[in-house]
Order: sequence, then C-alpha cells, then structure tokens
Amino acid sequence: MSRQISDRLLTQLSVYVTSWLGLHFPEKRWGDLARIISHAARELGFEDVDAFIERLVSRQTTKEQEEILAGHLTIGETYFFREQKSFDILENRILPDLIASRRGREQRLRIWSAGCSTGEEPYSLAILLSRLIPDPREWQITILATDINSRALGKAVHGVYSDWSFRGIPQWVRQRYFTKTPNGHDELQHAIRRMVTFSVLNLAEDNYPSLSTNTNAMDIILCRNVLMYFEPKQQHKVIKSFQRSLLEGGWLVVSPCETSPAFSTCFETVVFPDAVFYKRNEQRNKPQVIVPTLISQPSSLIEGKGEGRKPQLIAPPAPGKVKQVEPKTQTSVYEKALTLYHQGKYKEAAHKLSGLLAETEATSGAKPAFGKAAALMAQAQANRGEIAVALEWVEKAIAADKLNAELYYLRATIFQEQGEILKAVASLKQSIYLDQAFVMAHFALGALTLQSGKPREAGRHLENALSLLLACPADDPVPGAEGMTGARLSEIITATKACISQR
Repeated sequence: MSRQISDRLLTQLSVYVTSWLGLHFPEKRWGDLARIISHAARELGFEDVDAFIERLVSRQTTKEQEEILAGHLTIGETYFFREQKSFDILENRILPDLIASRRGREQRLRIWSAGCSTGEEPYSLAILLSRLIPDPREWQITILATDINSRALGKAVHGVYSDWSFRGIPQWVRQRYFTKTPNGHDELQHAIRRMVTFSVLNLAEDNYPSLSTNTNAMDIILCRNVLMYFEPKQQHKVIKSFQRSLLEGGWLVVSPCETSPAFSTCFETVVFPDAVFYKRNEQRNKPQVIVPTLISQPSSLIEGKGEGRKPQLIAPPAPGKVKQVEPKTQTSVYEKALTLYHQGKYKEAAHKLSGLLAETEATSGAKPAFGKAAALMAQAQANRGEIAVALEWVEKAIAADKLNAELYYLRATIFQEQGEILKAVASLKQSIYLDQAFVMAHFALGALTLQSGKPREAGRHLENALSLLLACPADDPVPGAEGMTGARLSEIITATKACISQR
C-alpha cells in the first residue's frame, strides 16, 4: 500500500508533519513516512491512504485521529536510566550542587523531561531525587513530563512496565521501587509516581516558557533523542525556547548524538567524561567550552533514605498581560521591558521596570500603569526563581488595581510555587468572582484539584472552562493564556479530562 503513494502527496505530508510536529522527513525517509501513514490509515479505518492524506493536510481530520497519527510518528524508544552516563553526572555533580545551593534558602527544584514518551525518564529522575534528598517534604520539587503523544502519556500515568523497560539497571532498583501485577508486569510505587506531573505539550507549536504550561524557571531540562528528528530551523527555535525556560545557570541535557549550532550559540558547552551538557550562562562574552574535573565515582544508585513526598502540582498559567493601558509617556519603557521579558532576559526586564515603577508609584493618578508594570515585574521575578519577590510585586499590583481578575490569578500561581495550595485556590476563586467568564482561572482550579486527588471536582472546573471556550473563536488567544489559542486550550483540557478517566 505504501508504494502507491505519489511523490506529490508525500511532499505535502512531509511539509504538514514538519509544521505540526517539527519532525523532519526528507525525501530519503519518505519510505518510512509512507509506511507509517499506511499503518495509521488502516488503524483509523481508511482503506484509501491517499484520501486520508488529503484530509490530513487540509485539516479535515479529528483531534482523535491526529493523536493516533502522532502516536505512530513519535513512538519513543526508552527505558529506565537510559544513557547512564548522563544520570551519573546528574547524580554526582549537577544535582548535589543544586541541592546544596538551595538548602536552607528557598528549597525549590524544577526539572522538565521534554518528550518523555511512556514516562521512564521522568520516573528515573524521581527515583534519583528520592535518594538524594533525605527530607523531600521540606522541598518544593517539580518534575514536569511532557509529550505530544497522549496515548504514551496515558501509559505513563499508570506507571506499569514490562521487562523491556528495565534492561541494564540493577535488579534491586526493580525490587525496591516496583511491585508485581497479576499479569507479570511491574507497577511503580505510588510515592514515586506522584512526584511527576504529566502534560500534553507540542514542542513545535506550543509557546514556552510559559506559566500556562509550567515550563518556566527550570533548573534542568532533559530533551533526549527528540531534536535529532527536527529540521534545523525548528531545532534552533526549540533550543532557544529551552534557553529562555531555564534559570541562569540552568542545564540542558540532550542525547550525545544530537548536534546543532544553536547549542553553542545559546549555551555554554560543558564537557564531562562521556557526555556533554549545556549551561545557561548570560555572563559569557562568547561561546565557551568548559571541561570540569573528572567525576571521582561512577554511578552508584546507592541505597538512600528518601521518603515518599506530597504530589507536586502543575502551576496554573499566569497572565501574559494586564488589560489596563498606561499613559503614552510610559509606553516605550514598558514595551522595552516586555520585549526583554519575551526574549528571556528577565533580569534586564526587571531592571528596566524598576525605574518605571518608582516613577509611577510616586505619580498621582498612575495606579493602572503601576499595576500593569508591577504585574510584569512579578512575572519576571517568578521566571528568575525569585518567588518571594514576585509575590511582593503582585500584591502591589492588586493594591493598585483591585478589580483586575488576572492579577488574583497571577498571585495564585505564585502561591502554588510556594506550596500554599489553599491560598492559591482562594485567590483563583477571587479571580472567578471578579470575572466568571475567566477561562484560565477555571482551568487552573481544575488542574489544582485533579493533582490534589479530587477528580470529580476537577472535572466540574474543567467542564466550566470548556463551556466558556465555546464562546471564544478557536484561533484567537485566550485571555491570560500567554498566546495560547482557544482550540489548543480545548485540546489540553480534553487530554486532562482523559487522564481523569484513566485514574
């Protein structure tokens, strides 16, 4: 069947897949593409593959059909502690330094597994952290795991694996962290599973960093064996977005076989034994290659005393802008700060805003302008990991503009980063009281209650959000969603509801 597909259709399909998923299928891989599309067409009941391709490239397929195709295109080869050398470096160098630098201060740690497939990578990180941090209940730990393949995420949520996922790891890891199921598979302990938050995210289409998807202020991003399938232009876009998603000094971990000029452009290259990591270092004047001291010990996966911990909640999204309009004399300063913010230059944006805030705070009648600038300052500080400072600024913004629902919503995201879940819920309810049609507040309440183990209540909030989205144009940005369209948010909510049904 695959040999009958014309070059014209394969060209159109290749262009579509690149724009949709970022995946690159040059002409030499058209045989693979034809085979994949033929299998997907059969699964979806299409006898005529050409007709299926025509419907696909003209955007006439359903979201369910697109998700099935995405599953065929993005089947991931993964297993626990894959590419062990990278985990050696995380265990012996990166994570101990991070933990030591945060202990006794703001004890927060944020890691993102991008392209997580069926969950073995983020769960490996959770096992590692449970061993390195003896007092996990005293920390705010986020392990975000994203993938475009919702069917793979459905398997990840269950945390049940076959022998193939355990090749190459010590037997005691399997014995300690897994229990046998009646059908002979292994189920991961609930205490480890609840450390990870899974979410649908398209690296090619979705915006990040974004508080809407909890992809901001990361300490470490792992994106391994994903970028090699992207075309160069899309690779550069994703790498640049990863840079903006990381805190200063944060780390990007990719597969050893993945290369791109964008790595050296955006990051400092750090060469470890048998692995290369990339570090965000805005202080460097030119790209550098750093060779650190050799690691003194190999990976040990030493028996630790880590306990189970409370589930970490995905941060609800924050507004990208506030609806008030500042005086024209202040527009240029604010817009420059906003541009710096969108470039990921959060420190520079905060510096630019500090003068504007000092001026507007002292000016009679400038409260709306002050509130808008203070809200952006809060977002910039949150993306820098300065959560306490961010809370101070959002409180000032609310004091200046008490009826702005988006400010209470922004405050809720900051409360959640501090682990103040009850305060976050109360602030979201204040936001909805001020604007009952504020979709993102309903969605955020749904995310909070779902992660808190209240699926029925979460379902009600998510249904409210979906109902409100019916009145929004599908291609228009949703207020407060940092550029996300109504159609995309509907997809995310639908996928979240599917997770509820699987629990």
